[in-house]
Amino acid sequence: MRILAIDTSCDETAIAILKINKNFKILSNNVSSQVKIHQKYGGVFPALAKREHQKNLLPILERALGKSRLLKLKIENRKIKTKKLEKILEKEPKLFKNLTKFLKKYQKPKVDLIAVTVGPGLEPCLWVGVNFAKALAFFWNLKILPINHIEAHLFANWQKPIEKSQIFPAIYLVVSGGHTQLILIKKIGKYQILGETRDDAAGECFDKVAKILGLDYPGGPEIAKEAAKFKGDPKFKIKLPRPMINQKNYDFSFSGLKTAVFYDFKNRKEKERESKNYIQELSNEVEEAVSDVLVLKTLRAAIKYRVKSIILGGGVVANLRLREKFEKEIKKYLPKIYFLKPEVSLCTDNALMVGICSYFHWLEGETKNWKKIKANANARL
Repeated sequence: MRILAIDTSCDETAIAILKINKNFKILSNNVSSQVKIHQKYGGVFPALAKREHQKNLLPILERALGKSRLLKLKIENRKIKTKKLEKILEKEPKLFKNLTKFLKKYQKPKVDLIAVTVGPGLEPCLWVGVNFAKALAFFWNLKILPINHIEAHLFANWQKPIEKSQIFPAIYLVVSGGHTQLILIKKIGKYQILGETRDDAAGECFDKVAKILGLDYPGGPEIAKEAAKFKGDPKFKIKLPRPMINQKNYDFSFSGLKTAVFYDFKNRKEKERESKNYIQELSNEVEEAVSDVLVLKTLRAAIKYRVKSIILGGGVVANLRLREKFEKEIKKYLPKIYFLKPEVSLCTDNALMVGICSYFHWLEGETKNWKKIKANANARL
């Protein structure tokens, strides 16, 4: 079977197509990032992100189908009924106009299922992808699967077949700009949230710290870049808190860490603030503080629930120091369990993970009619 997957949950417009026999074969995986557009705002500006999704979806779909060799011109240019399409895309008139041209030009591709992220995420962004998927499902007469974005990140680890009996139960840490959650997975589709952030997510903390230091958005990669330059000689003796690290729960809090950075920065002389050594040392300490909390709480949960594996997902998982620390601590304390982490390129939002996730739901017969699909910005597992 072939699955066409769509993700517009935040500021990446993503479409992937995968073919499934016994294995997952990636026919195309396309992502258009909006990072440069949102940099001047220090975060994602929803109205702008929505506009970019409307502009990018058709070109990315065309590219994805072309790369997958599924884009075929129509033999004759027949008129198509557009009234229903216009209703589905009434809030995206420009997208409707361009999609109509596309559907007149090309045949229905050999695709069996459409998968789309419905939440959590930014609601204006989610609806663009959802309505686009509904329009395609209606016109091509295909079933559609609504996918939870947090669950999808889990499947960024599933490019190759994995024996599920060896993996579950598992502890799943998803950590991104908007979410930090620790989840017990008993089996695919059966999830229990053990803990989550009470304020800022880890990625959000990195963004705010980067802004304090005058670094670019998104903050995570910039903090990591500066931390990597630190030579291990702490000239400024910076020591930041590890929030909630000793509390006997699985919740997180990173707002206090950001505040501690702000006061350290504020209390420095201007010459110190502008020092490269100071920025590098502070970035390193922030990275260590966040990593310490995430690793310790995850391992503590893994030991308590006697799981077979630890699985990571989300944009912050691209942080090399975090990955390195997980590797080291798991080898030391839990050497017999599996450790799954996605490729760095698949940590941030993408549609491939959405497509793989949908396959497992399709196996359970969970497809829906396009009319029943809705975006839910606050969706929970």
